[in-house]
Amino acid sequence: MNKQTNKLIPELRFPEFLKDGEWSERKLEEIGEFIGGGTPDTTNEEFWNGEIQWYTPTEVKDGILNTSKRKITELGLKNSSAKLLPKGTILITTRATIGDVAITNEECTTNQGFHSLVVNNSEINSFWFYWIIKNKDEFIRKSSGSTFKEIGKNEIINITSFSPKNPTEQQRIASCLSSLDELITAHANKLETLKTYKKGLMQNLFPQDGGKVPKLRFKEFEKDGDWENTEIENYIDLFSGIAFKSEEISDDRSGIPILRGINITEGYIRHSKDIDKFYIGDLENLKKYLIKENDIVIGMDGSKVGKNVALIRNEDENSILIQRVARIRTNKKTYFKYIYQHFISEKFRNYVDRVNTSSGIPHISSQQIKNFKIGFPPKMEEQQKIAETLSTLDDLITEQVDKIEQLKLHKKGLMQGLFPKVKG
Repeated sequence: MNKQTNKLIPELRFPEFLKDGEWSERKLEEIGEFIGGGTPDTTNEEFWNGEIQWYTPTEVKDGILNTSKRKITELGLKNSSAKLLPKGTILITTRATIGDVAITNEECTTNQGFHSLVVNNSEINSFWFYWIIKNKDEFIRKSSGSTFKEIGKNEIINITSFSPKNPTEQQRIASCLSSLDELITAHANKLETLKTYKKGLMQNLFPQDGGKVPKLRFKEFEKDGDWENTEIENYIDLFSGIAFKSEEISDDRSGIPILRGINITEGYIRHSKDIDKFYIGDLENLKKYLIKENDIVIGMDGSKVGKNVALIRNEDENSILIQRVARIRTNKKTYFKYIYQHFISEKFRNYVDRVNTSSGIPHISSQQIKNFKIGFPPKMEEQQKIAETLSTLDDLITEQVDKIEQLKLHKKGLMQGLFPKVKG
């Protein structure tokens, strides 16, 4: 691809189209027909559990159309304002989440949260699918509403669009981006396979349902006897952070980094200028709240309580712990990676779901964390062997996540180059 710069000429263009001039400009209503959705009466059983896929906006995200949770009957379709949409229709969300899109791979219909686009030329609908993804912000800017934002059909059809005059160039752009999507999907499937494999391995490497020994055991430990199933409290040192005064917290990076619940996500510590805060008060009596490498931290509040668990790496050592964050440090009787694997397990998440308070903001106490029961093999060496095996899988999973993110960034950059930059 060669680089060009002009008002309606993209920065990147396939060589065979370099002499095709500027892209054309037209309203979205000229591309095809926009069709709204509808919901049959939910109290009438004859309208539901049929064969027609019926989508809601929650099932559309990042260009992916998830399986519909509900289907309607032909009678249900007739008794709603929805229409049957052909394969290849571009679904555009217009309420709650605005501008999310997906292409249908079969006949379907939607609820009122969509204005779906049936492109006049079905051979180039994929081009418009990518054009809408790139211009999602335009749909959001055109939305309005005091209670909740939405965008109406009249606003959508009057949005100005741009496209190559040659339909073959439209197809070429769509095919290029579709190939990247297929590669991203393949890597995403590999990621799910790795996660499923790890889940199954954990079920076999730890005793299940009150058992004394695991189903799978490394050969050198087969004669070491039964495991002990007990509260984790006896193997860890746990405390939560301190409540700082507002005047002690700053955006000034010259202070000491504060580890807050918002910094902890599933498996790692995240940072950004929007969420990072720093302690600028007196540290003299607070040194015990400084975290160390290989500490385990758990967010104790929020909708993802029990999931936001991370292992402290070298770069986050000596951050200071704030309230409602638990710090776990293992004692000499156990291996830190072994404990960490249990805290990031489905078993711990299920345990937290059972014991956390459900009124208001979900949260879990320090004592509830300490009461979590797991199995301990007789020897530290068996703990280490299990933990290192699972950690190797974690590394593969992290590597796969990074690959997917890099591909998504590459696609984003490619889309910026393949579509013209339009001022205003």
